[in-house]
Amino acid sequence: MSWDPDAFFTLHSDLPREGPGLPEDVHWALSVAGVSGSVSVCDAGCGPGADLETLAAALPQARLVGIETHPPFIDAARSRVARFGDRVTADVGDMSRLTGPFDLIWSAGALYFLGVQAGLRAWAKALAPGGYVAFSEPVAVTWPLSASAAAFWEEYSALTDLPGLVAQVEAAGFEVMNHRLITGAAWAAYYDPMRHRVAALRKSAVDDALARVLDEADREIALWEEGGDDIAYALLVTRPA
Repeated sequence: MSWDPDAFFTLHSDLPREGPGLPEDVHWALSVAGVSGSVSVCDAGCGPGADLETLAAALPQARLVGIETHPPFIDAARSRVARFGDRVTADVGDMSRLTGPFDLIWSAGALYFLGVQAGLRAWAKALAPGGYVAFSEPVAVTWPLSASAAAFWEEYSALTDLPGLVAQVEAAGFEVMNHRLITGAAWAAYYDPMRHRVAALRKSAVDDALARVLDEADREIALWEEGGDDIAYALLVTRPA
């Protein structure tokens, strides 16, 4: 599908999150890393702020910042975290240029924009001593891929299985503390609101570019429904080795 940013962001405007995930995924990662107290946390690629809000609630003494390139997402994130006061901020910025130091860098489905190895190497410089990176990344549950999974991931050439993903983490100089697969309800939390958004937009006149984006969204959702748990992210909690 050709990239039309205006049409894409028309669809994604006002969605609660920009990828699969649930608050329990955040809580699990915090438990694995043992992060608590007066820590510094970055949500890299925070989108409209769903996980930034969860992190802020789970870490009442922490200072947090969400980084995102799309200004309307930052506006949405700021609204969501306003109740936490100035200890939680959201800023337009480049997540490849984090400075820190952060005790935790959280990134839900966004590290792939940088590449796992390149992103982790860049973020290692932004970690405080003993800091962690928790990130989710597309992963092949089985090889060969099912037909639905193969069609779903056809535009993501970097897809690998869990051992392949762990190998990339280790090649970047990190170690994996633990992992979990993100399937099912976590994807519904992303796609159910999108399904409603598509239906609402189709009730009004749409141009060709937006129509293509809506059609692609319908196809993506249908492939996910067909693929079930064969379509997954892996959530990894990592730290420099």
